[in-house]
Amino acid sequence: MRLEEYWGVGPKTRELLVAELGQDRAVRAIDSGDVRALADAGLARGRATRILRRATGGDGMEVLATSDAHAAYKELLDLAVDHAVTQRAADRIRVLTPLTDREAMVERLEEVLAARDAWAALSADDRESVLAAYERYDERDESERAAVDAALALLDAGVDSGPFAAIADLEREQLADASAALAGLENGRVREGVDEDLDSLRTALGSVEDMDANALELIEELRDDGVRDVAGFRDAFEDRLVSETEVTIDQVHDAMPGDATDATDFVGETLRGLRADLTESIDERETLVASDLKKTLADTETAVDRAVTAVDDIALHLSLARFALTYDCTRPTFVDDSDAAVSVLEARNLRLAAQSDVDVQPVTYGLGDHGVEDVPRSVEAPPGDQRVAVLTGANSGGKTTLLETLCQVVLLAMMGLPVPAEEAEVTPVDSLVFHRRHASFNAGVLESTLRSIVPPLSSGGRTLMLVDEFEAITEPGSAADLLHGLVTLTVDREALGVFVTHLADDLEPLPPAARVDGIFAEGLNPDLELLVDYQPRFGTVGRSTPEFIVSRLVANASDRTERAGFETLAESVGSDVIQRTLADARWSE
Repeated sequence: MRLEEYWGVGPKTRELLVAELGQDRAVRAIDSGDVRALADAGLARGRATRILRRATGGDGMEVLATSDAHAAYKELLDLAVDHAVTQRAADRIRVLTPLTDREAMVERLEEVLAARDAWAALSADDRESVLAAYERYDERDESERAAVDAALALLDAGVDSGPFAAIADLEREQLADASAALAGLENGRVREGVDEDLDSLRTALGSVEDMDANALELIEELRDDGVRDVAGFRDAFEDRLVSETEVTIDQVHDAMPGDATDATDFVGETLRGLRADLTESIDERETLVASDLKKTLADTETAVDRAVTAVDDIALHLSLARFALTYDCTRPTFVDDSDAAVSVLEARNLRLAAQSDVDVQPVTYGLGDHGVEDVPRSVEAPPGDQRVAVLTGANSGGKTTLLETLCQVVLLAMMGLPVPAEEAEVTPVDSLVFHRRHASFNAGVLESTLRSIVPPLSSGGRTLMLVDEFEAITEPGSAADLLHGLVTLTVDREALGVFVTHLADDLEPLPPAARVDGIFAEGLNPDLELLVDYQPRFGTVGRSTPEFIVSRLVANASDRTERAGFETLAESVGSDVIQRTLADARWSE
């Protein structure tokens, strides 16, 4: 495949990649999802990620039918990346996309769940050992040697199940030999510390070179010591060489010239001869040692290749396993298209769960032909036949959060990942229409919104509609008519959908396959904070709660004038209601 045939690779990008990587290597980098290779070639990491998402999962990216669906997808990736054990694993997570093949979803899900269970079974000490091994692997740019050493560390930790099974099959002795050989070579040269004889020769050569650089000073020192005749000078020079350069007397004799005319020539030719002899000996010894190391690498090549692949794959699955454990994610059940459903039991919103200071209330919800029946006593089971719901209720009641939670569950399931719920049923969709509330009241926004959310319903594939306060982008009368049309179209197209609105009363009558659900505020706490039961009640219109908000404003007024203004508003919603709300809040204290 030619580079310019990949999504996002124009003439300039192609020219850059060919210049830095070459055509074949650039193609391999894209096909394998190698973000680092493209980034090292000069592409911005974000652009490289976008290119690879399209190259490795283009059909899956088409599932994200709106910009808000794209944003929710990227938020999930960011949360997962926070648990990556290596930079390469983080890059691989960033290019994960929704999958379009059910078998591929199940296969990845099984791998991640196996990794989760294996990781959970490790002791705290073993976990630290594994993470330390991957930290070293990351610091050394994921080289072959780093991969082999990481594999040895994993073996030492005793992990041998789930994703670690690929490591357990490797022979420790071969990996140890390969590690030593890889450690011994650097760009084809033998490193210091590998061979004692080679190190001695190199040390001797360095000493001779230092003496050669200071030959004139050496001659003056010998003369200052009282050496005057040729024999005495020769003997003194021999003693200095043997004592200070670690060469043998035989090496010195072999290098000494027989026809030197003066002390300078004699010292210079001797030192040059020693340098030449030592250099030759070093080359011979290094060739021999390097040959042995290269033979070891050739003998262990298969083990090294398997270690590199296994360590890299384990890093990905381990990162996703840590993400799943952190958020207590579980296996979703995939539902056939003929019984389309999206349902969750005790689901948690990941964006909120990631905030340490937020107490997340789980919610149970369902659309379509789901099987959620075993619910907590305080929660009713969602109806099991209606594919579309109109969700109503109090401001700040969690309606948008519920849409976002459903979006997260569906996306994670379609990516082959566990979901943040006690149970979940998901029918994979062809189009995910997630539309957050956008407070822009003009014809352009209305038109662009309709262009993004209506075509997926008309495409003929399975669609999930998650639309938040559509009425915020047009006048109330028209909004009710248009929203009723969207609900009707969703039902007619046999899609699944949740539409958040404050206009439920204006939508009657709804099609039989649609229902109305409500979220209710229950009052104020002693701190005058709104108390909300975020669990929707099915088949019931949730009511806005202006009396609670006005009650809080009356109680928190800064002076009499401000209080009088809010009391005027209180009369419009009923002064007795306001007083009762404030009394209930004080009583609950």
